[in-house]
Amino acid sequence: MPKEKPELSDAMRKKMSGKRPEKNAIQGTKFTIAISSAKGGVGKSTFATNIALALKQINLKVGILDADIYGPSIPKMLGINEKPKSDGQKLEPVTKFDIQCMSIGFLTDQETPMIWRGPMVTSAIKSFTQKVNWRDLDIIIVDMPPGTGDTQLTFAQEIKIDGVIIISTPQEVALLDVKRGIKMFEKLNVKILGLIDNMCHFIGDDGKKYPIFGEGGVKKTAEEFSKEFLGEIPINPEVGKTGDQGKPIVENNPENEISKIYLNFAKKIKATFF
Repeated sequence: MPKEKPELSDAMRKKMSGKRPEKNAIQGTKFTIAISSAKGGVGKSTFATNIALALKQINLKVGILDADIYGPSIPKMLGINEKPKSDGQKLEPVTKFDIQCMSIGFLTDQETPMIWRGPMVTSAIKSFTQKVNWRDLDIIIVDMPPGTGDTQLTFAQEIKIDGVIIISTPQEVALLDVKRGIKMFEKLNVKILGLIDNMCHFIGDDGKKYPIFGEGGVKKTAEEFSKEFLGEIPINPEVGKTGDQGKPIVENNPENEISKIYLNFAKKIKATFF
């Protein structure tokens, strides 16, 4: 059956009509990789922080940009409680675990809701890509918010993205949104590097695998859209625990099986771009 075209709002169609502006690379970076899903709660921020740390382990200079304006998670997951310095023109990224970081969460109180309309979100994203003093980065990881709205459009249309990795759990309800996200990126001519099945199963004390959220859905979706299936990440309580403590598992325990999975993903990314 032919694929359905993604439904776009009138505002999105207006943005996409006419001459497309030239895309700007994020200054101070070589490659920009977005971590997306279009669905909340599937582990994008966990993946973004751990893949950044894994890339650092294989001797790449890495930055992470938290583009989730309404629900920034990076400050908590990296244990950052300081505000970035500024010279009046540009913000200095906060460095943690040898990774350069920027998030709206650095500039607001943790429990302050961001009650912003679309133009304000777009302005913030442009500031983080144009007015942050990123220094000599090989790769910057962008933690995208859920959905297919202004943030995604701003990045896809105005900022040079070298690829997007799509994260999902195997649940059908998650994959419905993921499929919309795939169609959006295809429509906007953004290269999809591949899909990852996160929280694919839990291994019990008896050694058996329990596919709590279903099984095989992400791989089937990758095949449906002719995208690469990059692999699976099992459920492991240590991942959530270390993230909540501000020291993600790749940094906290590099020998953990989950950390080794991230390291393999990092090697695939490095081989793609270097």
